[in-house]
Amino acid sequence: MTHPPGAFGHDRDRRPRLIVNAFLMNTASHIMGGQWRRPEAEQHRFNELSLWTDLARRLEEARFDALFFADVVGLYGDYDGGWDGHVRRGLQVPSNDPVVLLSALAGATSEIGLAATSSIIQSHPFQFARQLSTLDHLSGGRAGWNIVTSVLENAHRNFGAAELARHDERYDWAEEYLEAVYKLWEGSWDEGAFLADKQRGMLADPGGVHKIHHRGERYSIEGPHLSAPSPQRTPVLFQAGASPRGQQFCARHAEATFTLLPHPKAAAEYTARVRKLSVLQGRRGRDLAFIQGFHVVTGSTEEEVARRLADVDSTLDIEALLAHTGGGLGIDFGGRDPDEPLADLVTEGGRGQLEAVRRFAGTQTPTVRDFALFRTRANLLAGTPEQIADALQEWQDAGIDGINLINHTIPGSYAEFIEAVLPELQRRGLAQTEYAPGTLRQKLFGRGDRLPERHPAAHYRGAFRDHSAVATRRPRSAAAATVGP
Repeated sequence: MTHPPGAFGHDRDRRPRLIVNAFLMNTASHIMGGQWRRPEAEQHRFNELSLWTDLARRLEEARFDALFFADVVGLYGDYDGGWDGHVRRGLQVPSNDPVVLLSALAGATSEIGLAATSSIIQSHPFQFARQLSTLDHLSGGRAGWNIVTSVLENAHRNFGAAELARHDERYDWAEEYLEAVYKLWEGSWDEGAFLADKQRGMLADPGGVHKIHHRGERYSIEGPHLSAPSPQRTPVLFQAGASPRGQQFCARHAEATFTLLPHPKAAAEYTARVRKLSVLQGRRGRDLAFIQGFHVVTGSTEEEVARRLADVDSTLDIEALLAHTGGGLGIDFGGRDPDEPLADLVTEGGRGQLEAVRRFAGTQTPTVRDFALFRTRANLLAGTPEQIADALQEWQDAGIDGINLINHTIPGSYAEFIEAVLPELQRRGLAQTEYAPGTLRQKLFGRGDRLPERHPAAHYRGAFRDHSAVATRRPRSAAAATVGP
């Protein structure tokens, strides 16, 4: 029997299950640089739809909660003075649009969640709201959105900016972006306004459809939303900001947040802090789920685990890892001494990531080597299936509600996890064995298909009724009413 996490509370009778997502990107090299070269790896086929439909069906059969697609809309910052290495190593280039891919995967699956990263810089909120409503309709209510502000300077230049917007300014931008899409998703159509009434010849009720007349610093949107309300209205909201400003944003808006914390102690401190911030925003601490990224190496014995870990390490591209980490921070690690301590780092890039590296290294002056090791060791679970399950229980006790499973190879990393680790998690009740009915939101949280009333998006429900279509209707004169065609 499926037990949705609900409020993610820990009761004395049973341990709640974990959310289990596959963390993916429509590219050849996502997180673990160099692994696309392994003979068994198939992620170089990322342009082929069959790679993704086969994987999605397999993950659905295993009862994963969601496919969680990362994305970027620009190159990472320079490594060794330029970006030729990014192209040669495939540092998330080339890569394709995940929203388009998820539309195809909606037709290949029926239960698994479909979450895509989309930056506030890359799509106008009116257009994006319509795209996600369409995906939610076509998937039967399985859409999710990972909200990002883009830390890459090249990404901002690709959309007309001269430089990377300042860190806190990006979050101000995101606040208005969310205000606009909330108005479209939650306020533009009343419940029941879409009728499809053939007898009366009324497809939708003009009194229940409203323009939103949004006027802000960046956007002017008249409306109405062109999509009728989808099963969830607003897709499930993911976010990954870890800086102080990012935590405030997360506490206000996110339903689930993606973390890359270095150890359970850091997780306990972080989850408690952000949940307190959520309460200050008028929400409940348990309205927010924390999903930790892990890559897994497993085997039937500790000796086998050690051999497999050495094999994985043998094909890691350390320079790709440094280019990835440094590029997101705006730091060029090319040609630097691995033992060089890096003090007084200030960045407009991923400040939360910088702080995560510092926590991992246990110092405010991590070395270049610490940055390289961060992606290979900070979020590694290596052990037998029983040891991995034990570790996940420790993370759960520290406040983590789920995992985003990072791959070394596709489909191999997921096949290994499904065959070796997942049965142990299911045996302990830590992973679902069947899907709960309903939308992605209902499946994950057990609180219904729509956002709760205490979420800021709910404030726009019924807010625009003075701007309905029926309010613009002109009275017809008797003479006009009798004139034939």
